[in-house]
Amino acid sequence: MSETPYEGLTPERMLDAIDSVGFLTDGSLTALNSYENRVYQVGIEEADPIIVKFYRPGRWSNDTIDEEHRFIFELVEHELPCVAPLKRDGQTLFEYEGFRFSAFPREAGRPPNVEDYDVLAIIGHTLGRMHAIGAIKPFEHRQSLTVERMGIESREFLLENDFVPADMRAAYESVTATLIERIRGQWDAFTPIRIHGDCHMGNVLWRYDAPNFVDFDDTVNGPAIQDLWMLLSGDRAERSMQLSEIATAYDEFHELSLRELPLIEPLRTLRIMHHAAWIARRWNDPAFPLAFPTFNDLRYWGEHVLSLKEQLAMLDEPPLAV
Repeated sequence: MSETPYEGLTPERMLDAIDSVGFLTDGSLTALNSYENRVYQVGIEEADPIIVKFYRPGRWSNDTIDEEHRFIFELVEHELPCVAPLKRDGQTLFEYEGFRFSAFPREAGRPPNVEDYDVLAIIGHTLGRMHAIGAIKPFEHRQSLTVERMGIESREFLLENDFVPADMRAAYESVTATLIERIRGQWDAFTPIRIHGDCHMGNVLWRYDAPNFVDFDDTVNGPAIQDLWMLLSGDRAERSMQLSEIATAYDEFHELSLRELPLIEPLRTLRIMHHAAWIARRWNDPAFPLAFPTFNDLRYWGEHVLSLKEQLAMLDEPPLAV
């Protein structure tokens, strides 16, 4: 385990860091909801507030962050509605006393109304355009969405570091081993492209009748369907209709391979496994025990194993139709 990652990142140091790159702060900081990084709305004298992200130390290299930013600017150059980092002297990644950070304009918005099929069509068009650009070339430095990273490494970390209670260990080992074996058999059904990677409704701001995509912190090489399935909600029939509407519009700009549809439940399974390991990997960060107070409880792990067993059953269901 590493030391507490944000020790020393005081309000004074944050304001000094932001001032050091040419923003004249007015002294106000408002913490925003983010566990992985530290994100604040910062008041600027005689100007609109900005959003500043202090990156978790040791997580990304400068090359991976720069590549993320270049991808966002590439999308913006093609008139995709994305919130891009602000530049100072041509730079978007800054460092101050060991802490790296970037600044973004504050963009207001609301969650898209997924019950409105016109909204879903616009989202589909936008994602199709995004993925057409993402397919031009792969990331060189960013990670790829793989079974090994999301599933196997997550499982090994939890078991090797004794996060799974003894009473649940055998059940966890059994269901995760079966899931990984099943998912591995489906994993060659796609060609990886550059995708958002964490495209849920919290990262899509609806403004000016368009979906504005934010927080590309988890952008990866991966299957296109990863950016679609997290936007779906409701029962199976509702999710199928939503996916059909999105996919029809998406196909006008970038073809969605039908071979990727069976990956939805495997991807959901990997996300569940990775989320538990993510909490465990961050447990030395004081924000995590506060945010996930039941993580060490037997009840949490009982519910986690149950959700994985439900996913095992879902793998036998036919994929959603479009």
